Amino acid sequence: MEKKYFAIGKMHCANCALTLEKALKKLPGVKNASVNFVLGKARVDFDNAKLDEKEIAKAVEKAGYEVIFGQKSKDIEKEAREKEIKGYKTKFSASFALSTPLVFFMFAELGGIALPEILMQNMAAIQFALATIVLIIGREFFVGGFRAILNKNPNMFSLVAIGVGGAYVYSLIASIGFWAGIQILPSENLYYETAALLIAFIFLGKFFEAKAKGRASEAIKKLIWLQAKTALVQRNGKEIIVPIEEVKIGDIIIVKPGQKIPVDGTVISGHSSIDESMVSGESIPVEKNLGDKVIGATINKTGSFKFCAEKIGSETFLAQIISLVEDAQASKAPIQALADKIASVFVPSVMATAIISAIAWILIGQGFLFGLTIFISVLVIACPCALGLATPTAVMVGTGKGAELGILIKNASALQKADEIDTIVFDKTGTITKGKPEVTDVIAANGFGKKSILGFAAAAEKNSEHPLGEAVLQKAKSEKIKVIEPKKFASFSGKGVEAEFEGKKILLGNKKLMAENKVNLGLLEKQIMGFENLGKTAMIIAVNGKIAGIIAVADTIKEHSREAVEALHRMGKEIVLLTGDNKRTAEAIAKQAGIEKVLAEILPAQKKNEIKKLQKLGKKVAMVGDGINDAPALAQADIGIAIGSGTDIAIESADIVLVKNDLRDVVAAIDLSSYTMKKIRQNFFWAFAYNLIGIPVAAGVLFPFTGWLLSPVIAGTAMAFSSVSVVTNSLLMKRYRPKIKTS
Repeated sequence: MEKKYFAIGKMHCANCALTLEKALKKLPGVKNASVNFVLGKARVDFDNAKLDEKEIAKAVEKAGYEVIFGQKSKDIEKEAREKEIKGYKTKFSASFALSTPLVFFMFAELGGIALPEILMQNMAAIQFALATIVLIIGREFFVGGFRAILNKNPNMFSLVAIGVGGAYVYSLIASIGFWAGIQILPSENLYYETAALLIAFIFLGKFFEAKAKGRASEAIKKLIWLQAKTALVQRNGKEIIVPIEEVKIGDIIIVKPGQKIPVDGTVISGHSSIDESMVSGESIPVEKNLGDKVIGATINKTGSFKFCAEKIGSETFLAQIISLVEDAQASKAPIQALADKIASVFVPSVMATAIISAIAWILIGQGFLFGLTIFISVLVIACPCALGLATPTAVMVGTGKGAELGILIKNASALQKADEIDTIVFDKTGTITKGKPEVTDVIAANGFGKKSILGFAAAAEKNSEHPLGEAVLQKAKSEKIKVIEPKKFASFSGKGVEAEFEGKKILLGNKKLMAENKVNLGLLEKQIMGFENLGKTAMIIAVNGKIAGIIAVADTIKEHSREAVEALHRMGKEIVLLTGDNKRTAEAIAKQAGIEKVLAEILPAQKKNEIKKLQKLGKKVAMVGDGINDAPALAQADIGIAIGSGTDIAIESADIVLVKNDLRDVVAAIDLSSYTMKKIRQNFFWAFAYNLIGIPVAAGVLFPFTGWLLSPVIAGTAMAFSSVSVVTNSLLMKRYRPKIKTS
């Protein structure tokens, strides 16, 4: 199964996206298709054994649209967007300039202004010529609208084509009768200016809409601009500059001060400090030496170095972020299904309403011209685009804002579900805590010194791969203690280790190991319990069967864990700590973090079941973990949130990926989701309200009470700007700032 994105041209409204989506889903081998009108893109998941890109392109063309191909698709899309904006601007200017004389003639006639005789004699011909040119300029509305009707999927342009076409055809027939000296239809009131102005104002609306859509998709552009364009590569003993697309895995790349790192890789010589704020959010540069990983698009600050390219193209960290944001923006939120259902029946319903309203007024005795005005007004005021744009524009800006903050929301469904979460389950190790044990206390006894105890412990752990042993070795290293190689070494699973050197037998482990070797803990037993109550692991040291001291090791909580938990509590969320550690340690960590509910001694395989239990209680659960060990639980939760840093992000297992290793981003992610859904609901309200109020007014419901009838020109103008108002409301999301300050 293959996933491909296609840049689509000639889509004029949200209904076009729905029409194309239906056409693509009918193709053999297509598993799923999603078309985003705002982005101008189609995502197609298809079996490449049954279907190829050319066949998909043919299906797009058959539906009345086009696939935009190019070597650099991002540039092609940008050019297409700029061309669209420029085209609408030019067409509006031309059509408005040609419509202005028609408006002047209309007001001159209404105001009784005397016009030159030559104009009066040729008024109908001049109006016909100007209006015809405007309609030729706006022929895309008629071609697209009538083609959609023939395809049995009428869209917004179908309404425009029928409404404007009706006004023009009536005027043309009346004019022909006038020129022939036969009154086929009344020629006193022609609709040429109505037809022309409608086209002009719809072009103006489309111009503003295109500009707004371009601003909505800026997040992807910003990410793409982060990429380096070239790389200085060492090949055949020479240093050459190559385009980023030509870098190969295994290439030796030279990076000089101030340059962007082109791709991901490992330093093989030299050293420097690198600005990795794009990844971590930290403004302080990170020192890089031999063997350290570097990430493409981060900025080299001071030194020069060489590194070996390991991840290129779509495999780089930045490319994965871009892919995630593209996927999210192309996806549909469940709430969009409502808009799609309405859109599928909206246009036929509006057509029926226009016909029934016109006939009803004619039967009441208001006359054909009155009925025609009603017919045109109802058709042109209706706007399915506002409904179709309500969700995708907000999703696009919301996910783009998330990417800017280091919050990668994988799809629109996750965005909606995150707003519904009431319970958040945190994994302990590496999520609430740093995930790296540290020595916190050293207690000496029976005449031994602290440094000698650390030396004994480090020697005993020198050949161990246990994380606690690593913590002891790091502490000894920081204290500049020389670590001696033991003569003998043995490891006892779940208990500790035994080593021998300088004629001494060293035991390092827990109370079980000491009991088996009949080591009396004496007064230190209370101290051990005290450490355990604080969530620390007490490593007991015995030398030649005699207790020598205790080294306390703890996985300390992250700097902002408590702040994040408190913020979530203020949002009304229930917080749960889930861990495989013993209950005493888990409760100690939970207390430090401000978490009240603890699920301890849960094996990794059982974590998924604990999430299920919470869901059976009717809770909407988010699971926050490292995305690797907690994958089953992350997948089971209503929302899985993977928290990590750098290239270790577990993209596959979670719905939301937090680039920075900062728990406050969990708060920001949920808050951003709630804010986005609020904007979507606002958009739907305005879109529904516009159509629910506009269509009845256009149908003449106010006429019996006020004598006022909505002009088709005003109706068309309102329709043109209804979509703009929805997109603009979504763009206001760019001002969003998280309620909690993150790194």
